[in-house]
Amino acid sequence: MKREEALGEAPAFLDFQFRLSRAAKVHRPLLIIGERGTGKELAAARAHYLSPRWEAPLVALNCAALNTNLIETELFGHEAGAFTGAGKTKAGRFEKAHRGTLFLDEIGLVPLEVQEKILRVVEYGEYERVGGSTTLEADVRLIGATNADLPELCRQGKFKKDLLDRLSFEALFLPPLRRRREDILPLAQYFAVRMAGELGIPVPPFSAQAREQLLAYPWPGNIRELKNTVERGVYRSEGNEISHWAMDPFLNPFPQEEDSPSPSLAAPGEPDERGFDLEGAREALEKDYIDRALNRTRGSQIQAAALLGVSYDRFRGLLKKHDLKLNNPAEERPE
Repeated sequence: MKREEALGEAPAFLDFQFRLSRAAKVHRPLLIIGERGTGKELAAARAHYLSPRWEAPLVALNCAALNTNLIETELFGHEAGAFTGAGKTKAGRFEKAHRGTLFLDEIGLVPLEVQEKILRVVEYGEYERVGGSTTLEADVRLIGATNADLPELCRQGKFKKDLLDRLSFEALFLPPLRRRREDILPLAQYFAVRMAGELGIPVPPFSAQAREQLLAYPWPGNIRELKNTVERGVYRSEGNEISHWAMDPFLNPFPQEEDSPSPSLAAPGEPDERGFDLEGAREALEKDYIDRALNRTRGSQIQAAALLGVSYDRFRGLLKKHDLKLNNPAEERPE
């Protein structure tokens, strides 16, 4: 279990950890629900190691990575000769997790045919390998994780209601990072220290603007995105102070013009008979970046400033400088 899984003092996170610790001790199925990057697999591991089964295997399967046939054989195993290429008997994940815990990540993507077989295991504790007739015992604690709305999938006929009823002894919701503002800077510092140690460089300090940017950004990718952003910033800093973060590694510094420039006029920054228009190029680039940042953040000035790596005050100054009009009302100043 990784150490960062336990880092956090936000009330929502501490409440989740408390409820997870309590549910871990009960031999019943458990659902962990949360957005991408919130640490569902780490939470499942914690539930296993806090359970009476902690000395037995913890076996995981990512259901999003396999098709129907592969998921079935991965879960239940197969007998020799069950299908072309099945040269010998293979144990499935249920068999490997005997007396331990089986973690099914992205459980909402399990095909209906396989859901029926999982339901039988949960209800009766038994199954057969693919191509076999011998009934095997499954003494397994099942933990599922998803970012999908499972009740809605049931209404759409994509998830079996009976299986959901069996799995939902307890459903725990992992809080997204935007609901854990108190944890953002400690987590960022932890990731920075670890990355600096890996690179063999001094741990770079964060400027006030860099800290403000971290706190203002909405973190749609949650802890995984924070980790990537901080590690990228540390490696680029080479040990020097970090004054801003590159939140979006795909922000193209060479945007394609929507319309080709008039043949009689030079593009911003290109030489014409008068030379280079440096000021015009700078203003055009500023306007383009501001417009794209506002589009990406759906008009949020606070989030757009964080995305561009500038303070809120400076961003407001740029809006005024370029006389840019917004489609939404002005936001309140961030705390």
